[in-house]
Amino acid sequence: MGSPLGLSKAALALSFQTVIFLSLPSSVYARPSPGWPMVINTWGGPFVNATDAAYEALLRRDVSALDAVEIGCTVCEENQCDGSVGFGGSPDENCETTLDAMIMDGVTMKSGAVAGLRRIKNAIGVARAVLEYTSHTLLAGDLATQFAIDNGFQEENLTTDATLARCATWREGNNCQPNYRQNVSPDASAGCGPYTPLALDSSSPDYFGLIAPDAAQASHDTISLMAIDAAGIMAAGTSTNGASFKVPGRVGDGPITGSGSYVDGDVGACGATGDGDIMMRFLPCYQAVENLRRGMNPEEAAYDAVLRMVRKYPAVASGIVVVDKDGEHGAAASGWGGTFTYAFRGGLMNATNVVGVPNICVPDSLKTQP
Repeated sequence: MGSPLGLSKAALALSFQTVIFLSLPSSVYARPSPGWPMVINTWGGPFVNATDAAYEALLRRDVSALDAVEIGCTVCEENQCDGSVGFGGSPDENCETTLDAMIMDGVTMKSGAVAGLRRIKNAIGVARAVLEYTSHTLLAGDLATQFAIDNGFQEENLTTDATLARCATWREGNNCQPNYRQNVSPDASAGCGPYTPLALDSSSPDYFGLIAPDAAQASHDTISLMAIDAAGIMAAGTSTNGASFKVPGRVGDGPITGSGSYVDGDVGACGATGDGDIMMRFLPCYQAVENLRRGMNPEEAAYDAVLRMVRKYPAVASGIVVVDKDGEHGAAASGWGGTFTYAFRGGLMNATNVVGVPNICVPDSLKTQP
């Protein structure tokens, strides 16, 4: 018999102060596995095409879980899913699109990633090359571009006419609002730079609120995709073009192992989307998989990972999708203006199923932000 909240003893032991006082959904039990092979990823809508492509590839016995992750993410890169994946989206302050991606193997737990990748469209493919052809985990910027060219990828412009028009509107029509600058002069909320940093006193009681304000930032979609092949081997990966009008050089959580996605084939996998600048401070996907290891079911594992972030940053937009090694799955979310969704297809399913996930609401008494 479970607890009155439907939580396992392991979940209560780990996070009783957080969970026991929350108004949880009527059930926090994971959804059953549809069977292998299986693909599950963040978001529905245009992201469903990636789910279908990866799943249909897995039906061929010569396609691995890693292959399926790369195939699914590549589809989103080529289709510019929701403008948040692939070329032509999310320009930085200089009106340039750069890409982040990571792919991880659940057997060896080896991952390959690229951050701030410039002038190469197939970011997940370059991440796969990092995984297979180096002993490194992460390459960044122009030197990641050079690595990609050396490995046969084509160099081309990621910025489109639509990108430039959007950026011009942001600069000239919206006076560089919104942006990600803080503690600068002139006040970033009032206009464009150039900006000069203001002196901060780390001994001041106001310091923590200045460096980590709980302002809700524009949420961002990312594809984080997990696959289980017919033999039960798991892989995971993430691809994104980052936050719109970011400070040039910014890298989000997508290429960070354990943040945007994570997999241990002995336990399960996780994919994440949302405000990567906050999420990467918590490594939510690593946390979620460790929650599985400690006995939580996938939905409990996702809730715990989200709650850890919301307690410090109540306005954070986050979506965490978790699948265990058997294919049971669940998710938790916070801070979205609408409903967070994830998509899955497995076993003998004829079509992808999209699941809506409500936002978690945390009472003020549980929030620990300074």
